[in-house]
Amino acid sequence: MPAVQSIPEIYLDYASTAPIHHEVIEATHTLLPQFYANPDSLHTLGYQVGDLMRISREKIASLLGVTPQMVIFTGSATEANNMAIKGAAFKNQHKGKHCITTKIEHSSVLNAFRQLQEYFGFEVDYLDVDAYGVISYDQLKQLLRKDTILVSIMAINNEVGSIADIEQIKKIVKSNSAAILHVDFVQMLGKYPIDLNRIDLATFSAHKIGGLKGSGLLIRNTQVELMPLISGGQQEFSLRGGTSNTLANITFAKVLRLALEKMSSEFSRIKEINDYLRSELMLIPQLDILTPEDGSVYILAFAYPSIPSEIMMNALSQRKIYVSAHSTCTSQSAYSHVHLAIGLKEHTANGVIRLSFGDQTTMEQAHRFIEVFKEIV
Repeated sequence: MPAVQSIPEIYLDYASTAPIHHEVIEATHTLLPQFYANPDSLHTLGYQVGDLMRISREKIASLLGVTPQMVIFTGSATEANNMAIKGAAFKNQHKGKHCITTKIEHSSVLNAFRQLQEYFGFEVDYLDVDAYGVISYDQLKQLLRKDTILVSIMAINNEVGSIADIEQIKKIVKSNSAAILHVDFVQMLGKYPIDLNRIDLATFSAHKIGGLKGSGLLIRNTQVELMPLISGGQQEFSLRGGTSNTLANITFAKVLRLALEKMSSEFSRIKEINDYLRSELMLIPQLDILTPEDGSVYILAFAYPSIPSEIMMNALSQRKIYVSAHSTCTSQSAYSHVHLAIGLKEHTANGVIRLSFGDQTTMEQAHRFIEVFKEIV
């Protein structure tokens, strides 16, 4: 009797999370049993772990072009976004209570601003976007006021892959206001070059590039004051109380280095895969590509209204192909706020699929996806 050939898994959900890099797994197995002490303990074991934390912070700072004093370890990018937005707003509200963001930010950003509005009396303007998820830079300039204290705009949208012109945003904000500028760089890290010059607050995540979950960063211009959201001890320059997650913080430097070392070669390889998938999907009747041609090559979102997203994802999952419809942080919502903001009707928004790619994505997998997708439709 012939052996049954197993179907290989195809993971196309890197915008949600990436598989843990094998070097991070190896480092974890090495570090966990030996370096368990509290890095703030005043004994030899504590000093050893504290030194590893210090070295990691210094390496991260060097890789991102900042100083170690600007690197704040957090438990996630969601926490880093909350620390940046609410910490800056609370600390600087004596200068004004007006903030600006966009309608397509990550839920951790939008919900932080909604809380500021509903419970603390802040005024927030939400920038419109076009059909590709791009803001109007003229609208941004028009909305800036003397009492604007904070502007928060993501670099790459996690659902449709639109890329914001961060240099243009820097120029507008810094030339027309005294506002603090915060940028969510989660989907850009390790994929596109990042210049943190003239950015006051920047957020990052390790697990999107093959690091451990529960590991985020906030890069803070030391001239920017924040109110701590977690009261406690001296950790993270007294801005985030609580015993440090040393394993996640130490391995962040390793996975960041690995991601940046292969960034250029990976970009070219992934772009070729993205171009192939885009060209094949465009041939399917009634299918609309949502990701702009100049969007992130690591994300390809499209709408196929004839089959609801949940049914399509289940059909693909049965064939061991794993994708998403929109942000995993709002996966229980009926419709994505991003899809509605770019002008999709509910019927169309109900048929969106997001493909996202990483270091284990291959052209062979792309061919297999197109083959299976055509069978389903």
